[in-house]
Amino acid sequence: MRKAPKPTLAAVAGRAGVSAPTVSKVLNGRTDVSAETRARVVRALEEAGYESPRQRRAARTVAVGPPVVEILIGSLGSGYMTEILDGLLDYAVELGIETVVSKTAASGTSEPSAQRPTPETRARRMVEEGRRGLLVVTPAVRDSQLNAFLRRKIPVVVIDPHNTPSDVVSVGATDWAGGKSATEHLIELGHRRIAFVGGAVTVDCNLARLHGYLAALMAAGIPVDEQYIVNGQFHAEHGVRGLTALLSLGTPPTAIFAANDLIASGILAGARRSGIAIPRDLSVVGFDGSYLAEESVPRLTTVNQPLNAIARAALDSLLRQIKGEPFAAKRTELATKLVVRDSTAPPATTTTCRATGNGRHGHDH
Repeated sequence: MRKAPKPTLAAVAGRAGVSAPTVSKVLNGRTDVSAETRARVVRALEEAGYESPRQRRAARTVAVGPPVVEILIGSLGSGYMTEILDGLLDYAVELGIETVVSKTAASGTSEPSAQRPTPETRARRMVEEGRRGLLVVTPAVRDSQLNAFLRRKIPVVVIDPHNTPSDVVSVGATDWAGGKSATEHLIELGHRRIAFVGGAVTVDCNLARLHGYLAALMAAGIPVDEQYIVNGQFHAEHGVRGLTALLSLGTPPTAIFAANDLIASGILAGARRSGIAIPRDLSVVGFDGSYLAEESVPRLTTVNQPLNAIARAALDSLLRQIKGEPFAAKRTELATKLVVRDSTAPPATTTTCRATGNGRHGHDH
């Protein structure tokens, strides 16, 4: 039986109702093609089963040597992200897996949008260069951004996404249980005025940690004070701003649960500048368990995510997909653990931190 002829560029162009040069522009990631035309060409390429010469060369070499996976990261400005990446690279070396690390453009970047690689461009390059799977470590990823990879049958695993994609394997931690244990620790120390300083309300892990905090308060019979809940961003600057807002209240909290270690580090920095002693005047608990917790002053009590284990589980899940092996669930959550250090203590019975007119904070004894 004769094999069906391979589709040509001209055949794809006819199917899409465009010229062959337009198809070539899409294949080469050119930006001077409208979104509607690009989508029509991509659909025609997939329906025709067209493979570029680079794709055919990659397919011939895929079975030779170790698999190559791409790791897509966002900012490395946090201990969490750095330790996850270290864990992935160390485990890849241990398994003999080749890795390629790519970085997404940061929001607010000055890089022209036309120069940023689109998901379609990344997916096409991955196929052409013979990369077998994608590990996404940048949290702000949406279903629509992953469709380009899924359409090409590229296995994808997302680590701790802000919003868990419906059709993609993801790995994270038990955020709700971690938030509950952090708050329970403060309650057991005797705190009743406990604040939550978190990230965006649209982020799944932030909501889970917040709900754990609320569950612990309700279980202890402590009324929820909406003024004590300050959401924003997972940045140190938000910790500083959150602390300022909380200390301006008529009855400020005696303890704060920060939804990640970066926010907690901002709270500690703001407290130092304001003359607030941690933990004498204010107890602080973080979440992540990155090197920031051990190196902060004072050393931070925090909820440890098993960052190395998360990295290893994510790479294992990706390799199982590449090999076509079954896996138990789309979503895997690894257990968190509270690690008590120096930033928490029982509340001082005679000390209350209040904002003064000069922006400093005095102590009413």
